[in-house]
Amino acid sequence: MVDDHEKDLQKFLKNVDEITSLIQEMNSDDPVVQQRAVLETEKRLLFTEEVQEEDGCRTTLNKTMISPPQASPENTDEINSEAFLASVELDAKERARRRRENKVLADALKQKGNEAFARGDYEAAILCYSEGLQKLRDMKVLYTNRAQAYIKLGDFQKAVVDCEWALKSFSFMQCDEKCTKAYFHMGKAHLALKNYNVSRECYQKILEINPQLQTQVKEYLNQVNLREKADLQEKEAHELLDSGKNTAVTVKNVLQTLCKPDQTPLFYAGGIEILTEMIKDCPEQTLFRTHNGFSVISENEVIRRCFSTAGKDAVEETVCVSVLRLWQAVCAGNEENQHLLLLRPEMGGLLPSLLTSRVLSLRKQSLALLLQLARTDHGRSLVVGHLDLTRLLEALVSFLDFSDKKANSAMGLLTDLALEERFQVWFQANLPGVLPALTGVLRREPTITNTSALCQCIALVGNLSAEAAVRRQMCASEEFGDACLGLMARCEEAVDLFRDVLYTLLGLVMNLCLQSPFICEVWAVEVSRRCMFLLNSQDGGILTRAAGILSRTLSSSRKIIEEALRAGVVKKMIKFLKTGGQTASRYAVKILAICTNSQHEAREEVIRLDQKFGILLRLLSSEDEIVVANAALCLGNCMEVPRAASSLLKTDIVQVLLRHAGGDAQKTAVQLNSGIALGKLCTAEPRFVAQLRELHGIEILNSTMKYVADS
Repeated sequence: MVDDHEKDLQKFLKNVDEITSLIQEMNSDDPVVQQRAVLETEKRLLFTEEVQEEDGCRTTLNKTMISPPQASPENTDEINSEAFLASVELDAKERARRRRENKVLADALKQKGNEAFARGDYEAAILCYSEGLQKLRDMKVLYTNRAQAYIKLGDFQKAVVDCEWALKSFSFMQCDEKCTKAYFHMGKAHLALKNYNVSRECYQKILEINPQLQTQVKEYLNQVNLREKADLQEKEAHELLDSGKNTAVTVKNVLQTLCKPDQTPLFYAGGIEILTEMIKDCPEQTLFRTHNGFSVISENEVIRRCFSTAGKDAVEETVCVSVLRLWQAVCAGNEENQHLLLLRPEMGGLLPSLLTSRVLSLRKQSLALLLQLARTDHGRSLVVGHLDLTRLLEALVSFLDFSDKKANSAMGLLTDLALEERFQVWFQANLPGVLPALTGVLRREPTITNTSALCQCIALVGNLSAEAAVRRQMCASEEFGDACLGLMARCEEAVDLFRDVLYTLLGLVMNLCLQSPFICEVWAVEVSRRCMFLLNSQDGGILTRAAGILSRTLSSSRKIIEEALRAGVVKKMIKFLKTGGQTASRYAVKILAICTNSQHEAREEVIRLDQKFGILLRLLSSEDEIVVANAALCLGNCMEVPRAASSLLKTDIVQVLLRHAGGDAQKTAVQLNSGIALGKLCTAEPRFVAQLRELHGIEILNSTMKYVADS
């Protein structure tokens, strides 16, 4: 018996050691070790269950046997081992089969729940997710989906519990996007429960798991900060109200008075004016919010009728102006009030419509309100997220009718909104709807339009056209292209007077010329002609942008190149290269490369104007790879002119070109064009071949050409 007890003790201690080892392996950072430990644990549990079942069903027979047959110990161990493994394998297959069946059922219930959620039937969605969890208890997505449905129903505590269950599945494995989803819903639920620090911790966890979500996490944390700030404001405001502060009590009383239905419009206008005067600081703004001030004003039928009337009389105008001034007072520097105002469903269309009202005072006050809202990132985000942006853009553009600062303010507001990523996404998706309004801007007469505001608007369009998808849609519109040409023509009639408008317009046209093919060849020819005319300007900015456009249009048509050569473009570009800056030089050498690539007379003119290729040799030393590539191309083209190569005999041109051809420039055009130029140089002047051999240039060129071909 003592031996049996000793064996049992040793067996128990061995089990303890093995279980301890398994726990350590399941906590390992290595997922392979974790998985192996989980499988081994399942085997141990299965073996334990089988032993318990056998013990529970075992009947002990007390009988004496004389000389019972003895099985070989080795055979017994082998039989038990094989039987155990066979049993484990059979059970594993059965469990896997049941799990597959349950997975199919759980997926179907998840899909059914998602459909109910999309319909807004959150109770039905919760039932489906719950049934799915009965089929598969460790299906994480069902927990997070059910948490989302609980949040929609305002059952935030249950949402937190579901998120915790979802996250338990990640205890011994790597977190993924489903893990971040659980933390997101948990953070949202804790925010609603006013557990602000816990909410922040949840969002910070998302950032730790996936740093690429920094922008989204920043927005979530901002929501927590704003909600906590609003909560503190409300506590302070109610303390002031309880203390009997005069302005706080007056705000409450006036709001109660304004709740009276069916009074005259002037009754409400007077009350609103008093209310506006009382709102001096944050506590009064907060009391306005907590006493349902937005609903009191917006849901008043008399006030609603005043706003909905197209041709407003003096009384209706007074009511509307007083409301707009009140909104400015309650929203000044108060993010929560701004949010509540723009969250109201009628505001999406009301504010844009007021901007186009026939009543000047309403246009001014609604613009003032929007300018106030857009002073902060939060306010701009609210405007972009809640207003009808098509109507808003059209309304703001209509302010170009004004010659005073209102036009500048409206264009400044539009420019600020256009910097928002959500605005840019919307603009790209809805450009066909707003393109007529932008085309109308380009058709305006610069003589009767606020020049500064017009420049702002064109610059805005130019910035948006930098996006390829936007540019493609603009170039697909002949009306838009013709409007650009028309405005160029009107500005060229008085370049000095409309210099800023023309300069801004050329920036837009430069972006449009990045698109291939162009609006049409006729358009490209006309643009090129106008830019050739502008090369006679004395304004450096105009000259540079005109050259930039030509560098993008010349290659589209042989006709354009021939016209440019007749207009003396080579001489003008050589002058650019002698006196211009870095940007102008980049455009100029590209124009020369295009012209010399197709026209023999262009090569001869370059040789005549750039004696001994001093300018091109200097450009080959540039740090700008685009400049080097085009300079090498131009030089190679010029080597086709008889006796041109001999003028380079006393230079280090072979070393320079070989260095570029065998170099590690990012742009392969540098190696390719330099190699071609070197080949043309040696073909035109055999004396360069000896230099090339001395420098092992043949081997370098072969290696370079193979590299270029492979890349």
